Amino acid sequence: MTGNATLIFVYNAPDGIGAALIDAAHKLISPATYPCSLCAVTYGAVAMRRDWKAYLARLPHPVKFYHRDGFRQAFPALEVALPAILIAEAGAPPRLLIDAPTLDAQADVASLIATLDAALAADRAADILAACSSSDSPPA
Repeated sequence: MTGNATLIFVYNAPDGIGAALIDAAHKLISPATYPCSLCAVTYGAVAMRRDWKAYLARLPHPVKFYHRDGFRQAFPALEVALPAILIAEAGAPPRLLIDAPTLDAQADVASLIATLDAALAADRAADILAACSSSDSPPA
């Protein structure tokens, strides 16, 4: 992964103001049945949680956010269970970084940050190993 890889956050929620109002009510009335764990952890009733927003601002990567409709339109060939966090490098299709079951297991912003930091570190390590193994090929 390069420093200019983009992190893509995909919410399991529909686009639009009306949907946002319904989602806010759903989170307040029946949070246990709310279908988007990424939304539930990173947003209060109507706004992004301050600690999450501050963390995103410190990341060395650009970030992009999609609701499920916009994501499906932008990436129709990707079959990914939502919510999800993906990573996209220039010229390559996005790939899954954190899957829906892992996001569903996050209890709060702190646990999500720890999980994302670990996933980014693992991704960097995999890139380093791949670079080392490709440079270690025997001479012809």
